[in-house]
Amino acid sequence: MIRLQQVNLARGTKSLFEQVDLSLNPGDKIGLIGSNGAGKSSLFAMLRGEIHPDQGSIDFPASWQMAHVAQETPPLQRSAIDYAIDGDERLRRFEAQLSELEQRDDHEEHGIAIAELHSALADADAYTVRSRGEQLLTGLGFSQEQMDLPVASFSGGWRMRLNLAQALMCRSDLLLLDEPTNHLDLDAIIWLEDWLKRYQGTLIIISHDRDFLDGVVNVVVHIDDKKLKRYSGNYSAFERQRAAQMVLAQSAIEKQNRKRAHLQSFIDRFSAKATKAKQAQSRIKALERMEELAPLRAAAEFSFEFREPLSAPNPMLVMDEVDCGYRIDAEDDQNSEIKTIVRKVKFSLQIGQRIGLLGINGAGKSTLIKTIVGEIPALAGTITTGKGLSIGYFAQHQVEMLRHDESPLWHLAHIAPEAREQDLRNFLGSFNFPGTMVTSPIAPFSGGEKARLALAMIVWQRPNLLLLDEPTNHLDLETREALTEALAQFEGTLVVVSHDRHLLRATTDQFLIVADGRLLPFDGDLDDYKQWLYETKLAQSSGTSTSKPPSNNESTSISVSASSSNKSSANPIDDKERKRREAEERQRLSAIRKPIEARIKRLEEQMAKLNAKKESCTQQLSEPSIYDEANKEVLKNLVLDQAYVSKELEQLEMEWLEQQELLEAAV
Repeated sequence: MIRLQQVNLARGTKSLFEQVDLSLNPGDKIGLIGSNGAGKSSLFAMLRGEIHPDQGSIDFPASWQMAHVAQETPPLQRSAIDYAIDGDERLRRFEAQLSELEQRDDHEEHGIAIAELHSALADADAYTVRSRGEQLLTGLGFSQEQMDLPVASFSGGWRMRLNLAQALMCRSDLLLLDEPTNHLDLDAIIWLEDWLKRYQGTLIIISHDRDFLDGVVNVVVHIDDKKLKRYSGNYSAFERQRAAQMVLAQSAIEKQNRKRAHLQSFIDRFSAKATKAKQAQSRIKALERMEELAPLRAAAEFSFEFREPLSAPNPMLVMDEVDCGYRIDAEDDQNSEIKTIVRKVKFSLQIGQRIGLLGINGAGKSTLIKTIVGEIPALAGTITTGKGLSIGYFAQHQVEMLRHDESPLWHLAHIAPEAREQDLRNFLGSFNFPGTMVTSPIAPFSGGEKARLALAMIVWQRPNLLLLDEPTNHLDLETREALTEALAQFEGTLVVVSHDRHLLRATTDQFLIVADGRLLPFDGDLDDYKQWLYETKLAQSSGTSTSKPPSNNESTSISVSASSSNKSSANPIDDKERKRREAEERQRLSAIRKPIEARIKRLEEQMAKLNAKKESCTQQLSEPSIYDEANKEVLKNLVLDQAYVSKELEQLEMEWLEQQELLEAAV
């Protein structure tokens, strides 16, 4: 059991924990959540013994083996597979002891010790350790060839995967994971989620991925107001319990306020009267003794919305037989190497489409998006863009390209030199850059704050096509939820690559997959994709061919090339012509239906807002006090508002019916 008793901790002048008591049971899988700076990483540091509480104690069994993910990775020449196996420190210790004894001149005199070490190595599964290490690295996205490459050859994100592999290799009783999904793709996250479900020890995990937390944890510890509170269940259960507690707390506060008001009223009326002085004094003391109930504070809500695009070309863009990849230049142009990642892409992106792009790590999702946005040139084929196309592109390197010595205001003014400074300040304030923060250099900002600034710069430019490549990395739960809501309301076209399944479910309505060097329609949901990933991993590990993704294998409204079809035909020429005509018909219908559907959606949103306003007017008009003489002007405005809202609703409802008729006729 892990037990915290009366723990106090301050970092500098900031108090993080005050009089904290908490007990966690062996085998619990705990999600540790709280706002940025609340003390999550400091709690991990105390558990690792790197820092100590200012007061109180933290206890767990001394025999427990602890594992955690190292934050630094030296540029070693050691192979990736050996580096991962190093995480099994007990096995490596036995190997080192055996090697030392065998190299000694008198090793024959240590025969019994050598035999015992061989037995210990067998118990430690030394003869299957490479297989176990390869399974871990495969699950985390490494190819067989990459496993033998030196650690120094990998980028920072891949080195963090190696550190994660080390932590998982360790035979631990307590596993501490701090944002383990930040550098993982969706396929690796799904694999890690399954691995952690089977982990036998005690797990404490910091994560901002709600689907990941829901799938792994059975306890949530929430850091709030310098306290730790334990909740049973996963993250969704925590949200429900927290919401119920806030309702009860607010009710208790309102009850206390009524009692306070009653006591104060008595004191005010009778404290000066001799006959009531004693009673008044007793009520003053009761008021002083009454403990002030502090409201449960919800996280400060952060929200934003994408501004309505200025134009809407249709189609947005068309890719015809495009090869996506890289040209590796040599000194002699004739010897330049071309590395094609995705071949023969035939892709037509229509207005209003909301596409989630799937595919295992390294399949070419980011390469495809970079080619669409023009960051890398197409190796073959043509890309035609619609007139007025405005692309909002977000990828991790967008954050890295920010000027760390400049402020949020400087960055926004750089792309909007004509805008008034006050307008820019107001806009940045809506993205939680208040006061002096708006003019401060961003160097000390957190990764989440820098990502929020990059998002603000995209929103300002009013794009009609959003291309998002892992936009949630470094974003906390609050900002992720705000981004998800904003994308759900975005009126343009969306293509997104993300490991956040909650975001994908909430913001996309169709999936494409990059697999085997092709862009294909994916005829299924994220559960189907999870199943396909398992089958693919199994096929790879057994050396058999890769499973085909669930697909109708035909051109869809986004015109995935008919050449990707796996269906046979007695007459391939006729079959190809039939599919071409079907694709053209679908595109024709899509071009007609999409603007109508977009208008219907906008009308429904406007009607929902007006209905809410109408309900508010009706509720206020039902209050007797509104008809008092003092509220005459308020009553007049309410009646006018109600009449205006009713008229607007009637007009919108008529247009909605007309649009529905147009939609039904578009067949």
